[in-house]
Amino acid sequence: MAEWPREVEAALPGYLAAQRWFSGSEPPPADEVGVETVELLWQGAGDRALWELVVRVGGAGDADQSDHYLLLLGMRPAGEPADFLHGHENAVLGSTNSSYLYDATLDSELAKVLLHAVSRGEYEAERARPLGSEQSNTSIVYDDLIILKVFRRLRQGRNPDVEVTTALARAGFDRVAAPLIEWRDDRYDLAFGQEFLAGGSEGWALALTSLRNLFTSEEVDVPAEAGGDFAAEAGRLGRVTAQMHAALHAAFGLAPRAEARLPWTRLVESLPTRLDEAGHETGKDLLSPAQTMLERLREVPDPGPAFRVHGDFHLGQVMRTDRGWYILDFEGEPARDLVERMAPASPLKDVAGMLRSLHYASRHALVERAVPEWGQAEPAARAWEAHNRQAFLDGYHAHPAISGLLPDPAVAPVLMAGYELDKALYELEYERSHRPEWVSIPLDALERLLEGGTNESRESRE
Repeated sequence: MAEWPREVEAALPGYLAAQRWFSGSEPPPADEVGVETVELLWQGAGDRALWELVVRVGGAGDADQSDHYLLLLGMRPAGEPADFLHGHENAVLGSTNSSYLYDATLDSELAKVLLHAVSRGEYEAERARPLGSEQSNTSIVYDDLIILKVFRRLRQGRNPDVEVTTALARAGFDRVAAPLIEWRDDRYDLAFGQEFLAGGSEGWALALTSLRNLFTSEEVDVPAEAGGDFAAEAGRLGRVTAQMHAALHAAFGLAPRAEARLPWTRLVESLPTRLDEAGHETGKDLLSPAQTMLERLREVPDPGPAFRVHGDFHLGQVMRTDRGWYILDFEGEPARDLVERMAPASPLKDVAGMLRSLHYASRHALVERAVPEWGQAEPAARAWEAHNRQAFLDGYHAHPAISGLLPDPAVAPVLMAGYELDKALYELEYERSHRPEWVSIPLDALERLLEGGTNESRESRE
């Protein structure tokens, strides 16, 4: 049996820092990086092998003060070419006298070996391809039938995506991709395999296509009359969202009243500091115009029923197939800690997330356009957003079981405003860190929310 070449471990700090899924921006100190577990998943002829490593960064002996990462490393004989590594120089960990080690998820042959290993031989594939984009996970598609999500940054206990998706499937909710494979050890969920939704289109892409069609239409001021109207799909998505919430309630039950109120109280208490910090960072006074809204948020007597919700619900987390809308990725907002992501909340948190996403799509479509056209296109973008917000809400409230899971209609508009404000502040912080050119989108939302307060519109009262 091949022995793990420990001499390559000295390269781990630099290797980790070069990966998009690593939480830091600089290589961690060498004495804070340690390999906790090593397992040989497969050994071939010569120096060919597939290794699984769990690597700790920081806080030796204290799981609460350290991060853990999953590495899947392939090994090949030194000098043997690997065309799939071209353009992926950061995927090579290092080399020994006789071999070199690299990210095995890029190697289609080893990816097929991985599928066999994690499914305990239940699934095999002829073709494997990694998906191009990755954040905290790496995804591999097999024969356009299975998608395997490899969790890179590990959390003790159940991964929310695995836990919630499997619970929804057991509850009979058929708008999640069918769970097929769970790979875990005694501490972590390591990977999750599901049905691959071949031919599906992401909601974000469909929304942007609708907006581009609107901007080139003769009916630019009337979204319902323009080609590519998205409202019918927004309405269907609203209904599926309500079905998801009914299934989440059935799968996890309601939180006790005191537990249900606590996340809302913490959200409201956090807003003044977050608004003040955001104002300092952007050079705008966001706190002063927020006082009326903040007072109304504090006066909410009861935020209503709370249970496990999606937690990071937006157009990038839904996919339209020929069978209808499907909902993806229940891990929650990646910048929030796990306890916060798993806390019960009003289903209006997800509704607000999708409404924010419709605004995001409308503003992003403007950012794509040439500056001289902005003035002409902005009214159309706002009309598109309002049109599709209403369609989504109409579809959502049409579900017969949803009314019993919502707060009192008298306070629902205030809660919705609070959740939208919370989401816009989260977006602003995210964009400042990752996409500074998009900061204007959540900033526009914040200013509009604070100008409008919690005035009740038809959509809010329904």
